[in-house]
Amino acid sequence: MPKQFQVIPYQFDSQLEYTLLQQHRDYLSWPIVYFLQNKKEAYVGETTDVVTRMKAHLKTERKQDLKSVSLILSDLFNKSATLDVESNLIRYIAADGQFNLLNGNLGISDHKFYQQKEVYWELFRDIWSELRSLGIARHSLEHIDNSDLFKYSPYKSLSREQTNGLKLILNCLLDDQAKISLIHGGAGTGKSILAIFLFKLLKTDLKDFNRADFDESDEELFQLVESVRQKYGDLEMGLVIPMRSFRKTISNVFKNIKGLSSKMVIGPAEVAKRKYDLLIVDEGHRLRRWKNLAAYYGTFRKVSQQLGFDELTCSELDWIELQSDRSIIFYDEFQSIKPSDVDAQRFIDLQLKSSTRIERLLSQFRVRGGAPYMDLIYGVFADNTTVTPKPFESIHYDFKLFDDLDEMVETIKRKDAQDGLCRMVAGFAWEWISKNDRTLKDIIIGESQLQWNSVEVDWVNSANATKEVGCIHTTQGYDLNYTGLIIGPELDYDFNTNSFVVYKDKYKDKNGKISITDPTILKNYILNIYRTILFRGIQGTYVYVCNDNLRTYLSQFIRLQQAQDVEQKDELVISDDPSDNSIPFYDLAVAAGSFSELQQHGSVKHIQLDGGYDPQHYFACKVVGESMNKVIPNGSICLFERYQGGSRNGLICLVESSSFEDRDFGANYTIKEYSSKKTITDEGWQHQEIILLPKSTDDSYSPIVLKDEETVDLQVIGVFKMVL
Repeated sequence: MPKQFQVIPYQFDSQLEYTLLQQHRDYLSWPIVYFLQNKKEAYVGETTDVVTRMKAHLKTERKQDLKSVSLILSDLFNKSATLDVESNLIRYIAADGQFNLLNGNLGISDHKFYQQKEVYWELFRDIWSELRSLGIARHSLEHIDNSDLFKYSPYKSLSREQTNGLKLILNCLLDDQAKISLIHGGAGTGKSILAIFLFKLLKTDLKDFNRADFDESDEELFQLVESVRQKYGDLEMGLVIPMRSFRKTISNVFKNIKGLSSKMVIGPAEVAKRKYDLLIVDEGHRLRRWKNLAAYYGTFRKVSQQLGFDELTCSELDWIELQSDRSIIFYDEFQSIKPSDVDAQRFIDLQLKSSTRIERLLSQFRVRGGAPYMDLIYGVFADNTTVTPKPFESIHYDFKLFDDLDEMVETIKRKDAQDGLCRMVAGFAWEWISKNDRTLKDIIIGESQLQWNSVEVDWVNSANATKEVGCIHTTQGYDLNYTGLIIGPELDYDFNTNSFVVYKDKYKDKNGKISITDPTILKNYILNIYRTILFRGIQGTYVYVCNDNLRTYLSQFIRLQQAQDVEQKDELVISDDPSDNSIPFYDLAVAAGSFSELQQHGSVKHIQLDGGYDPQHYFACKVVGESMNKVIPNGSICLFERYQGGSRNGLICLVESSSFEDRDFGANYTIKEYSSKKTITDEGWQHQEIILLPKSTDDSYSPIVLKDEETVDLQVIGVFKMVL
């Protein structure tokens, strides 16, 4: 399929107007998207008058250092299409990390499109693939989707519910009586996103702040932002994040956002250094008091005394109140997980003050199971639950109970290879003996032997995270695609009393249990830990339970993985003749001819497959080998969608080429993750390179690199969808 667009680079200089008039007369009054850049900075825009717009940019002082412009041209473009491509480019370029964006767009604008936005997505995927091949973009869209820069980017459009949350907070700042605003919000309600958006709104340079950045229909939001800026001017602001690991992540996000600085993200102890006009506290339930502080006791005493408090009776919440004229504190009582956290009574007392304004965030933005899943978890993990025993069912959320721990670990690894950001997490029921000796195993359950995290800060994004197990301290605040949760032997269930049981000696977090004499308090902390972990997974959560009684109790609400697998295998029927619900099955493990010859010579069987898969667009193949075993186990029968054109970078593809015969394949086919790039020499010659990447636990498999004339021979047959 021919490309439906062009990306044409030019020098960004005084000769540009003449060049455009000579070479692009057909597009002078046509919607286009453009990308201005130098080595470090970039600007994305769209226009229907390219000559006038470029002349204006050339006169703008802050764009004088930009050296080139790439025009994105297409006969398919209309105003809606260019607005959508521009919006997506801003979001993904900002998170790609290669350029600092000069755009003032705050990501709030959500234009009304002539057609549904999905119509333009495939076009954008193709444009992004071309930008990668030209070196303008660096990462795949799938990689960026999993990045913290993208998840927490203030260039993303807010939903209606998030916009309402932002209005709620802005109204708090305009309330002269509200010295403290306490914002209640459960896991996944978007507290961190709102905090970052608020910083971007209030710290954006005035010359970059304009009405066009907001939805045309939302005059109220624009007026609120303008009112806050006029009321306070340039605020001295700090974002306080109690957890060191998550603080490092958000600090890196701030570093890459124009107008913000990593220095704005601080720990609670740093508030003693200066007075602030406004402090925003994320995860306020993790602020600390004088209890079970371990190595932090010295710092806590020093800061308390410096600020004039008695360390035995004060908390970091008192520090926040003293050092800020106003503060916004995001809080969730169900995410308090240890005795060092500020006591819940302290927040109750805070709510009784006349100077405290109380608001709530209700919408769920992380977990695709939505409110039904959230309600189920809160209900199931409560003593004397009234939840009706019925397995959770949702086409949007993958929630399963595993009887085999090794199977769950391998499933998480396969999901990670396919989707990224899938992690094993466990309750703190095993000593961390591998901390100083990585030859030792921490978590031993039957024949399974696993290790705790090798790093404490930003473990979720660390290199070895897929081979390790995290805990609440390394995952709280983070988003995962899939979570594999091990509920340890410290938690059980008593059917006689319909209540949970905690075995204190099996709970290994010393600072999480020392000084606790009331078993109910410890139980509440441990239940909060597991609830919090169960709200990490965006697409799904898998659970393995150590104790039999608890496994039996949870099996009433979580569907068993084993039962589903048997059911799926029984449905897979291969026959010689096609039927109404079958798709072609090609045995490429023994094929040597071209793909089409298999069908012509009758070497095709058929697989009966429910779900309405069109045999003209889908087929199945048996995949043999270990080069893709992170995603496709050796010998699996897999579903593919026939390739119809468009972007393929970052996709797992079945490809054919005669070049493979010289590479010990024994056939013309291979299945790999597809990647391509183009380079242009100083002489103007264009080179193309296609890289086929293995996804294997065996490091001996190397990427296949095809260059220039070899790439012409390569044909993409299909795109991998799933293992059947």
